[in-house]
Amino acid sequence: MAFNKKNVSSAELPDVLPRHIGFIMDGNGRWAKKRFLPRYAGHIEGAKTFRKILRRCGNIGIECVSFYAFSTENWKRSSEEVSAIMKLFNEYLDDVQEIFDEQIRVIFLGDKAALNETLRAKMLKLEHDTKDFNRMTLLLAINYGGRDEIVHATKLIAEKVRKNEISVNDITEDYFEKFLYTAGMPDVDLLIRPSGELRLSNFLIWQTAYAEYYFTDILWPDFSSDDLDEALKAYARRGRRFGGA
Repeated sequence: MAFNKKNVSSAELPDVLPRHIGFIMDGNGRWAKKRFLPRYAGHIEGAKTFRKILRRCGNIGIECVSFYAFSTENWKRSSEEVSAIMKLFNEYLDDVQEIFDEQIRVIFLGDKAALNETLRAKMLKLEHDTKDFNRMTLLLAINYGGRDEIVHATKLIAEKVRKNEISVNDITEDYFEKFLYTAGMPDVDLLIRPSGELRLSNFLIWQTAYAEYYFTDILWPDFSSDDLDEALKAYARRGRRFGGA
């Protein structure tokens, strides 16, 4: 199903929309447990919700969306669950026609080196094939951790200092951001986390410095376009001061 702005009434949406929305896709396991299903079933439903919410964001003109798909800490889960999640990633990357139909640029956030060669090759190919698209940008965080990202950027900058390519005084916030996985992307304006948990869980901790947070008890597989619209309305009611009075 393609994006279709004709199906979205402007009266349904607030006047002020975020440029960049971040989603922590939480609650798949609990969704499955409530239904006496294996955790894998929750991840399958969560993947369906991901596609649905991505489509809704495209329909309403959101410029950039990021989804927390797999953290550096998620390797601690059972090997069966990790394998199931990786299988879902592979299946998604084999079914990305909508990405091309809608001219969506895809960027993967995280350490690709720890992923298997087949998955890594698919990710790199999709990034390359969509690098010139500008309809929307999709950031998918796989094997990602916010602290790990900052350490990674710091090491790259430290190497430049060691080689005398820059001086310590050249390091500013703007310069530092060039070495993050999200280089060139706008900071997160709205961070949405379903499932009732009230924490960031190491997701985009640099980029969410001035984000508005929206928490809901709804589990991710049940999160709907209407729920997204409610989050957008809540965002529009807030006054963003970025540290000012």
